[in-house]
Amino acid sequence: MTFESSSSRLCWLITRLAADVGLDVSIPGDEAGKRRLLRALMNVREPEQPVSAEFLAVQDEELQCQLREKGVVRPEGDGITLWQGDITRLDVDAIVNAANSKLLGCFVPLHGCIDNAIHSAAGIQLRMECAELMRRQGHDEASGQAKMTSGYNLPARHVIHTVGPIVYAAEPTAADCLLLADCYRSCLALADKSRLRSIAFCCISTGEFRFPHHRAAEIAIGEVRRFMAGARNIRQVVFNVFKDEDKTIYQQLLSEPDRHR
Repeated sequence: MTFESSSSRLCWLITRLAADVGLDVSIPGDEAGKRRLLRALMNVREPEQPVSAEFLAVQDEELQCQLREKGVVRPEGDGITLWQGDITRLDVDAIVNAANSKLLGCFVPLHGCIDNAIHSAAGIQLRMECAELMRRQGHDEASGQAKMTSGYNLPARHVIHTVGPIVYAAEPTAADCLLLADCYRSCLALADKSRLRSIAFCCISTGEFRFPHHRAAEIAIGEVRRFMAGARNIRQVVFNVFKDEDKTIYQQLLSEPDRHR
């Protein structure tokens, strides 16, 4: 299907998605508004709804156009690196998604969590694959585990989903810390077993799940350094941060000696 402009392509996608979710929407006149509305509709679409190959082709064209505008980033060098920015731009074998226990992505329209960002950039196929994975599993995903899917419209070939611990008290418990360490170990083990060479981690559990940033970074760096000492296939681990606070923390901790060698 050929469209005269990006605007007409967005209108076509919005009209069909709105019909899918049973909403009567008013399409904004500006392209930024159209893109926000498209993302919001993608966020609320149930994965069981049938979808045509035509829709997926047009959606993929739009998301690839948006990716080209953002720009793809290919981290250089082996070992452990730090990068600040949008994780959906990273060209690595896998990015790690801080998922919820349903593993279906965030259903809150335009929510700022990384789960929402990754599913929105990947396309509706990601939620559909996750739904099938969870259907076969038959129960919610436990904290500390890892599951891998395709990356679809992301530069990353795969997404590794992990559910971090939720911190309910003022400070994380010993059990919380163990579960967060399990998340990193599970993701690394799955990536290494799958013969991936590069993986990018977000700051698992530090957002909506309220894990203190500094302690979370200590656990993340410790587990990655320990695993990399004996990794068979993984050669590059990227710590992806978005906030300046996390960048400062990781810079400080990564400059300290590696005690796991």
